[in-house]
Amino acid sequence: MQFLKKHYEKILLGAVLASLVGVLVFMLFFIAADKQAMEEHVNDIINLSVKPLPDLDLTDKNAAVTRLQSPLVMDLETGNKVFNPFEWVKTQDNLLVRKDTKTGPQMAVVANITPLYLVLTLDSVMTNELGSRYVIGVERQAATTASKRHKQQRYVSSGDKNDAFQLIEVKGAPENPDALFLKLLDTGEVAALTHDKPFRRVDAYSADLRYDPEKKVFHGLRIGSQVSFNGTDYQVADLNQNELDLQDQSNQKKTPLPFAP
Repeated sequence: MQFLKKHYEKILLGAVLASLVGVLVFMLFFIAADKQAMEEHVNDIINLSVKPLPDLDLTDKNAAVTRLQSPLVMDLETGNKVFNPFEWVKTQDNLLVRKDTKTGPQMAVVANITPLYLVLTLDSVMTNELGSRYVIGVERQAATTASKRHKQQRYVSSGDKNDAFQLIEVKGAPENPDALFLKLLDTGEVAALTHDKPFRRVDAYSADLRYDPEKKVFHGLRIGSQVSFNGTDYQVADLNQNELDLQDQSNQKKTPLPFAP
């Protein structure tokens, strides 16, 4: 007993230290076991067998997309009887009969389209004591008046200007030039001209039009030309190498007529 009284503090401290060592050893085993349990739980989640979801039923959606790709087209012109009733005509016997032949500007056919050129030619060279003068042929096929469409000649020297062009350069010997360079006044472009190679530029087009219901043919139509068929007056509103536009003079409605050579 005397020993315990003298050394109880040491004994108590030793017991506490022993307890702490025991707790630490226990914690090592507890942490290892907990870590293993967590790994097993994670593996169970990763390897969990999940039943796949059924495929979506997109039948209605695909059908709607298909309908949008092929929209409904309503024909309100050829077979419609409300907006476009049949046309009736009176015979020589004063009888009303239905007119079966389709008529109107859409029945006109563009038979031909021809380009109209600006043509410049070096016709001749004149020489005298004052120098060389050049005779240039000018043909404006697209001119608005017929009198200006035939070939007209211009007499120019280097630097001269007229209503069509200015002679800006003479290449080679003046009396026998290799080429003349002309500045066109309407566009500002420079045209090269030689004895054997004229300058050609498309300025407009003319067209031949055929209207079979009345067996009418119109030749040489240009922008602004007037035609009449089916009791209606039309004007050529536009014309290019691919299409002619007819404009109804009563309501200004335009009908494009493609050219299919």
